[in-house]
Amino acid sequence: MVLSSSKPPDGPRTSIMEEAGQKLKRVREKLRLRFRDVEEASARIAARHNNDEFVVALSRLADIENKGTMPSVYRLYSLCAIYRIELSEVLSWYGISLPGLPGDADLMQHSRTHMIGFKPEDGEVQVPVSLDPGLDLSRTGFLSRLIEKWGTLPLMLLNKLDLKNQRYGLIGTGDWSMFPIIPPGSLVVIDDSRRRIMNSGWSNEFDRPIYFLEHKEGYVCGWCTLRDEKVIVQPHPASFCDAESYNYPSEIEVIGQVTQVAMTLGQTRPRAQNA
Repeated sequence: MVLSSSKPPDGPRTSIMEEAGQKLKRVREKLRLRFRDVEEASARIAARHNNDEFVVALSRLADIENKGTMPSVYRLYSLCAIYRIELSEVLSWYGISLPGLPGDADLMQHSRTHMIGFKPEDGEVQVPVSLDPGLDLSRTGFLSRLIEKWGTLPLMLLNKLDLKNQRYGLIGTGDWSMFPIIPPGSLVVIDDSRRRIMNSGWSNEFDRPIYFLEHKEGYVCGWCTLRDEKVIVQPHPASFCDAESYNYPSEIEVIGQVTQVAMTLGQTRPRAQNA
C-alpha cells in the first residue's frame, strides 16, 4: 500500500510559502506574541466583522509559519492587523506584487470602453532618469538610443496630476468612435471637476472638449452637445460611427472631461470590415 503525503511538493512555490511563513513568525516573535495571543486577537476581529473566517486558530497559525500553508485572505487580514504590517507587503512575501497589477491587466484586451479602477500609486512605469546631455529635444530622434539610464517611478510621481480630480479610463479595442484623435486601446486621463458640457467656445476639433460618460450599458467617449435635456454624443467624422442621443441626466452621466491621452503607436488592431 502506498500512502500519499499531505506535504506539498518541493519547488519554488513551496519555498516562497515557507519563507513567507517564517517572516510572519519573526514578526510575531519580535512582538513577543504567543499563538494564544494571536488566536484571541483574531477572534475579536472576527466578532467585530461577524465572520469566523477571520479567526486564526492555533493549529492553522503553526501550519502557516512552519509548513508553508497559505492563509486565506481573511486570516491574512487578521495577521496584518495584529502585527501592524501592510497587507501589500505581506502579499509580496508570497510573490504577489500589487504594483504589477496594472501591467498584468494589460494582458486582457477589452473591446468595450471602461473606467480603470487602479489608483495611480498602484502602478509603476519605466521612465528615463537621465538623458544624453547632447540631446536636442527640438529635433526628432530615436529616444531609446539616447537614454543613459532608466528608472522606475510611480505613476503619481510621473504625471504630476491633481489626483483628487483625476480619473482614468481605457478606450476599448473595439471603440473607434474618436479615431484618429483617440485610437482604440488608448489610456485617457479624466478630470472629473469638468463635468459641465460646453456647447461652444472652441475654434477647432482639437480644442473642442471630449467627455467621458457612463450610461446603463457602459461607457462612451466623445464630443457632446446638450440640447433640450438631451445629450448628443458625437463621434469623430473620420470614425464613420453614428451619433447617439440620451436623455440627460436620467440616462447618462458625465464622468468628466478627457484632458490627456496616452496611446500605443502601430499596435491598434485592424478594424472590422463591418465597423
